[in-house]
Amino acid sequence: MRLTLLASLATTTIFTLPAFAATPQEVVTTYSNIAAAAYGDSLTTALALQAAVQALTDSPSETSLAAARSAWLAARVPYQQTEAFRFGNPIVDDWEGKVNAWPLDEGLIDYVDTSYGQSEENPLSTLNIIATPRFTLSGSDIDASALTPAFLSETLHEADGIEANVATGYHAIEFLLWGQDLNGTGPGAGARSWTDYAAGTACTNDNCDRRAAYLGAATDLLVDDLTYMAAQWGDGGAARTALAENPTAALSAMLTGMGSLSYGELAGERMRLGVMLNDPEEEHDCFSDNTHNSHYYDGLGIQNVYLGRYIRVDGTTVSGPSLADLVAAADPAVDAQLQAELAASVAALAAVKAKAEAGMAYDQMLAAGNAEGEALIMGAVAALVTQTASINRAVTALGLGAATFEGSESLDNPGSVFQ
Repeated sequence: MRLTLLASLATTTIFTLPAFAATPQEVVTTYSNIAAAAYGDSLTTALALQAAVQALTDSPSETSLAAARSAWLAARVPYQQTEAFRFGNPIVDDWEGKVNAWPLDEGLIDYVDTSYGQSEENPLSTLNIIATPRFTLSGSDIDASALTPAFLSETLHEADGIEANVATGYHAIEFLLWGQDLNGTGPGAGARSWTDYAAGTACTNDNCDRRAAYLGAATDLLVDDLTYMAAQWGDGGAARTALAENPTAALSAMLTGMGSLSYGELAGERMRLGVMLNDPEEEHDCFSDNTHNSHYYDGLGIQNVYLGRYIRVDGTTVSGPSLADLVAAADPAVDAQLQAELAASVAALAAVKAKAEAGMAYDQMLAAGNAEGEALIMGAVAALVTQTASINRAVTALGLGAATFEGSESLDNPGSVFQ
């Protein structure tokens, strides 16, 4: 569902904007520079993850598994800050499902607990491709003996057109590093043993060689996908060029990305829905118990876009003329309010993060009767919803004329969630 906040008006129309201290073209350049840096950092950290995965599969041990998990967690920091580039850039929207699709039917990939059960909607939900070198898909016999990047992306990912058949990206890798989180809303993440990658008689849960092959292929594919996206935002890249050709439409795309991530995606699908259902399966990083960080860095990414500022993983800052400059010149009150609300939402998400790091994991916050956890999450939801209205006011202040933001049943029609 989409939330339409203003009457529809084509974003490709050229508008006459007031004279600003910063120009739309300069603001678009800053936005593209931040995207290039954030996707570049995502690639750099994915390469470190790739090396850690190689070390794990070459020499499985408790230490090498812990190192691979740490590398995955580090890789999420810059990537989540790129999500604000979704919902307004077709190149990103068409690609994003390869790298961050969720939730997934993890039984497609590997062994699961007997309580997992077969999905009525997804016949491949318990396929366990790691243990199944041949299977039938849409009446055709499929050779899965080689778990290559091409096989994962072209055959297995979203097989049969079912979105839950997530075979690639961060969350497939996360599952292979942590395994299922069987703790419900109790403490603890997934507890996969390093021996799931051991050789010979030390191997647990069988097919350790195929599990290692899958993990390596999925990580290689993530690196390839991020290499592609980083290039799209570099000099001469298609994403950068498309925005530069129409700066006014680009401003609309920037604000659409901010509003859609803030409202329908983060506040609705990723946060309020889980509280309504008290369901840990609605956690974004459910296997690793890293959801508090994913939400926080999503919120920070929204603020980055508006302020025209991004702190890279090496500590350097990319910044320049920003949306805030444009809005402040057009309507200082709107800018001041939006800046304050962005700071408030980041602070609310930081409070969730701090509580999780102090010992109450995000899935525990979702437990029925956990009033403190619910208050923390819903405080962040309220802050995100509030800032979305001001993002809409920024659209109006800039004379862009239209904003269609992603909606969410949990926010727009909560009664339908239980139907």
